[in-house]
Amino acid sequence: MIETQIWFYTGCILLVGGSIATAIGPGVKDPIVRTLNTEIPTIGLSLILLSYNHTIALLTFIAASVIITMILLRVVVRMEEMGAKL
Repeated sequence: MIETQIWFYTGCILLVGGSIATAIGPGVKDPIVRTLNTEIPTIGLSLILLSYNHTIALLTFIAASVIITMILLRVVVRMEEMGAKL
């Protein structure tokens, strides 16, 4: 029972802390570093769902990682088309 609580609370801390750090963190201009910064909340969400079911946690991690990567790469391409300096 204690094992489930550790996964849940660690996931909550990573999710909240990672989301705040990604939103108001330092202005990182490298898109790869931005992508890595968004992986922290994804891992937190996966740890929360890991306390319920392993399959749900794995599918959530894969889906969230793919969606975040697609969005950030599209933003980088759009900004380069507009001539912005990254």
